[in-house]
Amino acid sequence: MSTTTLEKVKTIRTLNNIAEVGINVFNKDNFTVDNTSENPDAIVLRSFNMHTMEFANNLKAIARAGAGVNNIPVDKCTVQGIVVFNTPGANANAVKEMVLTTLMASSRNLFAGVAWTKTLEGEGEQIPKLVEAGKKQFVGKEIKGKTLGVIGLGAIGALVANDAIDLDMDVIGFDPFISVDTAWNLSRNVQRALTIEQLFTNSDYITVHVPFTEDTRGMFNQETFSFMKPGVHILNFSRGELVNETDMEAALESGKVGKYITDFPNEKVLKMKNVVPIPHLGASTQESEENCAVMAARQVKEFLETGNIKNSVNFPNASLPYTGKRRVAAFHQNVPNMVGQITMALSSFNLNIADMVNRSRGGYAYTLIDIDNEVNGDIVPQLEEQIKQIAGIVTTRII
Repeated sequence: MSTTTLEKVKTIRTLNNIAEVGINVFNKDNFTVDNTSENPDAIVLRSFNMHTMEFANNLKAIARAGAGVNNIPVDKCTVQGIVVFNTPGANANAVKEMVLTTLMASSRNLFAGVAWTKTLEGEGEQIPKLVEAGKKQFVGKEIKGKTLGVIGLGAIGALVANDAIDLDMDVIGFDPFISVDTAWNLSRNVQRALTIEQLFTNSDYITVHVPFTEDTRGMFNQETFSFMKPGVHILNFSRGELVNETDMEAALESGKVGKYITDFPNEKVLKMKNVVPIPHLGASTQESEENCAVMAARQVKEFLETGNIKNSVNFPNASLPYTGKRRVAAFHQNVPNMVGQITMALSSFNLNIADMVNRSRGGYAYTLIDIDNEVNGDIVPQLEEQIKQIAGIVTTRII
């Protein structure tokens, strides 16, 4: 995988319908969007399943216009030196609005009430009397003064927590990995739970905003339900796999869980009592799709043109201000003396270093080096090939 001149036209392939504002990010002078290309420089997609795809040698980047990357073989991409981007926060407002909408609507039994009212069709003039007689079965509760537990205080969770405070709810947050940026943006009125059990014990409503991993699989289960208040409402707009559905069904039957609001319905969930099934609408707004598309496209464009990485799920984030000088971008194993060997390759061509950054992530690292000298284009392929021969180098580009 190599790009030896900034001017080379780069090919982008999309695997889903990507919002036009995102496609327009790619300058037509330096990029072409070709959805039939078998050897693109980058792929932009939404939910297309890539697990059965084979990747050509030219593929350098995959960008998911959304947060979840379960549809992308991330480990395979890492081994092949393909950076995988996502767009955290781009759909945060859309999901936040859906969480708060369903929080209030389910608390007031709005969904069940509307469904019941539709059954009165054909009753003619009796409908007003039937409505007055039947409405008592849908008496709900106000959320004001109740306690909302927010698990995961990333882009979405922090917005939910802050807006719930403005709705006069008490909010407890739990996130052992909260970032400094999020902490600064979080309302000081959000109470911090030191343990997740503390959140479970004190919450009337619980909303979860964490990624699906082996550690979070089935985190809502018989044991964790035992800590919760009777009749608690649980909202899941993250991943269906976070819930042990067999245990959830039993908790709903017993009334331990009053309602389960989920964006991930399936056959089993639809048969459960007191479920509010949402057809995966959390991020389905025009604004969200456009925000995700633009963010994904910008990250790919920046990477292909400068080597800078932001919001990668498998490479370390790393960037240098781009000055137009030749730049080495190398992805390699995180082992001793890798940077030293790269710089030795540069010195063998009498090239000086103007700036450099090296970042690691697990067993791999990413190095950007700006070359101070004017570089004769004839030696670029030779330099690139020499760096590639270093044991532990996965991919190299001279930009």
